[in-house]
Amino acid sequence: MSRSFRLATYNIHSFIGRDGEYAPARTLLQIEQPQAEALALQEVRADDRHGMEMLAAMAHDNGYELILGPTMVEQWSGHHYGNALLLKGGSTEIRYHDISRPGREPRGAIEARLTLAGEPWRIFATHLGLSPRERRWQVKCLLREIRRDEAINTVLMGDLNEWYLWGRPLRWLKRYFRLSHQPPTFPGRWPLLALDRIWVHPCRRLQGVRAVKTPLSRTVSDHLPLLAEIS
Repeated sequence: MSRSFRLATYNIHSFIGRDGEYAPARTLLQIEQPQAEALALQEVRADDRHGMEMLAAMAHDNGYELILGPTMVEQWSGHHYGNALLLKGGSTEIRYHDISRPGREPRGAIEARLTLAGEPWRIFATHLGLSPRERRWQVKCLLREIRRDEAINTVLMGDLNEWYLWGRPLRWLKRYFRLSHQPPTFPGRWPLLALDRIWVHPCRRLQGVRAVKTPLSRTVSDHLPLLAEIS
C-alpha cells in the first residue's frame, strides 16, 4: 500500500527577506520545515555570498538530491539564477525545458522522473513570466510536454505569476488538472494572490493544498511556501 507524502513550492526571493536582509540560513530553515519529498524553488541565486553552498549542504544533510535549473548565467563569473528542485530518494531522469520568449526574462522548467511512495511520478518545476501573452505560450508548451505521457502521475508546481483568475492559462490548467482550489501566497505578509500553485494529475491524488503561514514564513520571502498533501 502506498503512503502519503508532501510536495512543496517556494519562491525564495534570492535568499532576501521582506526586511531586505540577505539571510540564506533563515531561508534554509524555512525550506527544511515542511519535510517534503519534492520541493520546487524559484529565484535561486548563486553568487559570492555563498547561499548556494549553504543550500547544497542543507540538501545533503536532509537526504535531498539538488537539481539546479539556471535560466540566467553570468559568463565571466559563472554565477547563475533560476529554478531548483530538491528530491528525496533521487531521480531517474532529468530534462530541462527552455520556455523563454524573445525580449523577456529567460524562463525554464525542470522535469524530473522519480519514484515516490513506490510509484513512478513526473514533476515539472517552473517559474512563468510576467507578461500575459508570455504565460499563455509557456502554459501551452508545458501542457504539450505533460500530455506526452499521461499514464504516469504528474505534478506541475511553481510560481506561475498568473493573477488573472479568468485568464486563459488558468482555464487551460484547470481543464486538464481539474482540481483548482489554490490558496493565496503573495504578498507574504497579507497574501491576496495565488501566484504559487501545485497541480496534480490525476487530481484524486491531491488531498489538499495550504499556504504555510508562520512568523518565519512571513519574514523569509515576499511569497509564502505552498504545501500539498498527496495520497
